[in-house]
Amino acid sequence: MPGLMRGMARTAVVAGTATAVSGRVARRQSERYAERDANIYAQQDQAYAAATAPQGADSADKVEQLQQLADLKKQGILTEAEFNIEKAKILAQ
Repeated sequence: MPGLMRGMARTAVVAGTATAVSGRVARRQSERYAERDANIYAQQDQAYAAATAPQGADSADKVEQLQQLADLKKQGILTEAEFNIEKAKILAQ
């Protein structure tokens, strides 16, 4: 009977140790994946912000530049051909 008890105790210790190690590994992996996912989402947010922010500023600048060109044309400083060339440059940016 003492040999049976010793075997059961050993089995319980081994099973408990395996469960503890398995739980720790699972927690580490979960933390690692959570950190990786947070980095991915942060990069996506930065890319989205970078893609949307400059467009509004660029279009406002282009409109202002086109208005200045139109004023120069009205004043007779630019010819129609010069106006069209400069307009094409601004719109191509």
